Amino acid sequence: MRKSTEKTGKNAGTERGAAAGGAGEAAGAEAAGAEAAPRARRRGRPPRDRSGPPTSERILSEATALFARHGMEGVSMRDIAGRVGIDVSSVHHHFATKESLYDACFARVFEAERAGLAPAVRGLTEAVRSGPDGGVVEALRDLVDAFVDFLDDHPHTTFLWLRRWLDPTRHSPLDEAYALPIYHEIEQALLDAAGRGAVVEPTPHVTVRSLVWAAHGHVAALTAAGGDVVAAAREKREFRAYAHRLIGRLYAPPGADAERDS
Repeated sequence: MRKSTEKTGKNAGTERGAAAGGAGEAAGAEAAGAEAAPRARRRGRPPRDRSGPPTSERILSEATALFARHGMEGVSMRDIAGRVGIDVSSVHHHFATKESLYDACFARVFEAERAGLAPAVRGLTEAVRSGPDGGVVEALRDLVDAFVDFLDDHPHTTFLWLRRWLDPTRHSPLDEAYALPIYHEIEQALLDAAGRGAVVEPTPHVTVRSLVWAAHGHVAALTAAGGDVVAAAREKREFRAYAHRLIGRLYAPPGADAERDS
């Protein structure tokens, strides 16, 4: 009987030890789990999706669209922050003032336009160097087509400039930095072509400005067409035909008009 009691006592002690050990292991596991669990994220701004474009590019893209629609005066930095989905302080971190952001939008558009027109501008200058029979008129038509293609693909460019030109004297440095360099390059090519006898062109600056305004008017007409696919297709076809015809008439060889009219 005594031995049985001792044995029972030993078993009870063993069971108590196992229970204590199990409790200790459970507590240790719980503590380890608490250490391994990720810390709760602080409330506030959600993490930026690093798979997308940089924040500065998203700011420029949304700001360009807003400035094109409402003009500089009609847009606040808070409006832009709301479109991007960030704090207004983040916008100011990348662009200290609205003026600097406005300038950066034009710079971004200018770089895209210059890259888009570069092959056609190079084709024009090469045609001019080739002499009177180098195909200057065809090269000019290709350049106009490239410009219209660019504007069709980037219509905000037209409305960004149209809003800026509503006040011709304000923000004029934008023209000097982001419009005139391309204009002057084409004007110089026309002057060189005239000097080589390829065309007759006494006022290249008027010609370039007129073609630019005509192209922007074309984009405005496309926008007015809205979702009318037929009207948009007709506008594209008819404007290109007009531009080609205009260039042909401007730079027709001497006497060509008289021969055509006779």
